[in-house]
Amino acid sequence: MASLKNIKLKILSYKKTGTVTHAMEAVSAVKMRKGQERALSGRSYAAAALSVLERIAGTADTKRHPLMQESSGTTCIIVVTSDKGLAGSLNSGVIRRVERELSEKKLSSEDVAMIAVGRRGGDYFGNRGYTVKERYENVSDDISEKEVRAITEKVIAWHAESAIGSCFIAYQNFVSTFEQEPVIRQLVPITPKLIQEMVKGIRPARGKYAPQPGEDTNVHPAAYTIEPDAETVLKELLPRLLNTAIFHSLLEAKASEHSARRVAMKSATDKAKEMAHILTRKFNKVRQAAITREVSEITSGIEAMR
Repeated sequence: MASLKNIKLKILSYKKTGTVTHAMEAVSAVKMRKGQERALSGRSYAAAALSVLERIAGTADTKRHPLMQESSGTTCIIVVTSDKGLAGSLNSGVIRRVERELSEKKLSSEDVAMIAVGRRGGDYFGNRGYTVKERYENVSDDISEKEVRAITEKVIAWHAESAIGSCFIAYQNFVSTFEQEPVIRQLVPITPKLIQEMVKGIRPARGKYAPQPGEDTNVHPAAYTIEPDAETVLKELLPRLLNTAIFHSLLEAKASEHSARRVAMKSATDKAKEMAHILTRKFNKVRQAAITREVSEITSGIEAMR
């Protein structure tokens, strides 16, 4: 039978663990809300840029632009995972989604060049023979669009050199506090449909920031006057759109990470409380049994002395 001292130590251990996980849950909740607000703050810009692209997407200048054409070369995949754990199946979901995509497209390790944003994805695919050309670790919650340009410039340069033919990004898309969906989206060649999906995905399906019934999210001007010409506009617009797409994917991934960690820490807190309650009951039973045994021994001793 376990001693009272050991049981008491276990109870204290579970209570301390519950205190830590509860604090982590609160921190993740705040960070998750901030991540959503940051993603929403850039939605107007992304929607306006999409509106411009849709208006000039049918022109010959657009079709000739390199970023809207698929060239020969390997397939580039940007894998967005976290550097830290304690977030449930967050990272494994993205990794499985990438593996399924590779299987569907019948791509071998020689056909793929990867950019790893986050240590978990880079380590996983690097250990399995895939070429991880760039690694970006410890992506902070305050990441700016300027910091993402390093990734964007790499993709544009590789595509211009025909080192890659197309580029995709895999990440956890934030659906709601309790639901995140691993997705993989095409970045290059850029298409209006790609940007439209990105703009639509910035708003969560449920919760405070979800679209309201009857809300019109596709209000565009009737026409554009393009100055100085469509080619110059595209030269500026398309790299910015690509950068915005990658930036918002990282924001979605961060919101998903903190949401998954919040849920995981809440489960851990609840389990710690449950175990502390079970051990407290066990402690009381063991203590009561010890008291009963001592009373019995005293009573037996008194009876023997008579």
